[in-house]
Amino acid sequence: MPSWIFGYGSLIWRPDIPYRARRPARVYGWQRRFWQGSHDHRGVPERPGRVVTLIPDPHAWCDGVAYLVEAQVIESVFEALDHREKNGYQRHDLELHLRPETSAERTGSTAPGLVYIAPAHNFAYLGPAPLIEMASQILHSTGPSGRNIDYLLDLAAALRELDAEDPHVFELEAAVRDLELLQTDLESNP
Repeated sequence: MPSWIFGYGSLIWRPDIPYRARRPARVYGWQRRFWQGSHDHRGVPERPGRVVTLIPDPHAWCDGVAYLVEAQVIESVFEALDHREKNGYQRHDLELHLRPETSAERTGSTAPGLVYIAPAHNFAYLGPAPLIEMASQILHSTGPSGRNIDYLLDLAAALRELDAEDPHVFELEAAVRDLELLQTDLESNP
């Protein structure tokens, strides 16, 4: 049987996995937060970046993308994702709410799916912080996969393309852009 894999961070815009279908999807009971440290992609051990994880919240939901992966390649996909998500993430089974495939459909469908979540007890978990502190950390962190700010900006752009609302991501994006402008002004007018 093919399997659905749900992406809510970089998997939205850079899946790097073979898939048969891609559908906008939602999971209920979870909210996306920049509370996971990234020591291996968007930061380094001495200066970790911040990336997203899902936090349980019975009144929330998280929009992202579901990828349908064929059974014959699922094990190699899991190997690749296990390596990509090695910094504290674990696989979880969730019910996915898939958007309708065509505008003629009134409702979507549900399907079992798999998602990678970094729980609060993992070694790289940073947890909540004031918005300005998270923005500064994101602005000043860089790792082997690039600048942390690019991860945030790419996620915000991908969510807009999905027509998905996420106040946490968009407020953080605005705070980082403001800090970046302030830093540029200070550097050009010492």
